Amino acid sequence: MPRALSRFRLLDLSRQLPGPFCSMLLADLGMDVLTICAPTDPLGLGLPLLARNKRSLTLNLKAPEGRAVFHRLARDADVVLEGSRPGAAARLGVDYATLGALNPRLVYCSISGYGQDGPYRDRVGHDVNYLGFAGVIGVTGEAGGAPVIPGVQIADIGGGALMAAVGILSALWAREETGRGQFVDIAMMDGAVAWQVINVLRFLIAGEEQRRGDTLLTGHHPCYAIYETKDGRHVTVGALEPHFWRTLCERLGMPELAAQQFAEGAERDAMFRRLRAKFRERTMAEWVGELAELDICFGPVATLAEMMQDPHVRHRGMVVDGPEGRRYLGNPIKLSDTPPDLRAPAPQLGAHTDAVLASLGYSASDVAGLRERGVV
Repeated sequence: MPRALSRFRLLDLSRQLPGPFCSMLLADLGMDVLTICAPTDPLGLGLPLLARNKRSLTLNLKAPEGRAVFHRLARDADVVLEGSRPGAAARLGVDYATLGALNPRLVYCSISGYGQDGPYRDRVGHDVNYLGFAGVIGVTGEAGGAPVIPGVQIADIGGGALMAAVGILSALWAREETGRGQFVDIAMMDGAVAWQVINVLRFLIAGEEQRRGDTLLTGHHPCYAIYETKDGRHVTVGALEPHFWRTLCERLGMPELAAQQFAEGAERDAMFRRLRAKFRERTMAEWVGELAELDICFGPVATLAEMMQDPHVRHRGMVVDGPEGRRYLGNPIKLSDTPPDLRAPAPQLGAHTDAVLASLGYSASDVAGLRERGVV
């Protein structure tokens, strides 16, 4: 089967979640991804579910011999990906300035919390911090309540990993035109700010500061809200368009509410009381059976286990069984001719060290010596 990115080689120095998620997407699409980490690094491969389709090389970059090996790899690589704090790669001699001089065609991507410049450049952080600065947490939660941390890593994955993948592919395409690589600077805070697009548009156009739990998309109106059911579960209603809302009102036996879709004040409060009481009359499963197939924009608030067994999730290949029997999340990128695939499970730490070094011309005795000296 042809693979979209099989001609490219990526050296992955990243850890944690954003970088390994990015390189996983690219590896699924055929890119040759070699993860590189210290021989004693317990997090060398990151999360095992993100290490599929990759190779693993252990290398001590603090040792001159280790840096020499990496420099030899970088001369023939297409991409280097790293996710350390600004300045850390330079201290190890594996930064863009150093590697770009060895390989002018190299695309070098750095994922960091706040970017390579700016007043926050050297601050440490995690997803919650980036989302706080970006105002995302400020608009998340119930009206009048405390802000809430989202249940998934929006900044790490949406603002970091996905933006990095787009940046890398864009730089590779630009290289086809210019013959030169370039530096890709991805800040997770930047990405989180970009996710504020709807709220920022409303602020710029209407001058409205969005308040937590009190906007069109955070439960201010009954047509776009979450409702509790008889069994203590919840369902989602996203009937923003008038015809969807009308269908829901008619099905619930409340056709008179159709004309009050965006009412405020007492009318809105009365609608919420009636709808909340109505949805508490049946279980979540009963409501899903009755409403999910209608043109309403309706669904359950599923548990993680329910999502993993959802027939549509399974059909779309978003939960797949790997070649070794382990279950994986699938790749959301669907291509008709060169689809992503799961070719190999996560390797053992350093599983490809000997083979990679042999490809660079190191003999078995050379490799043994490097291993004795703690270089690999």
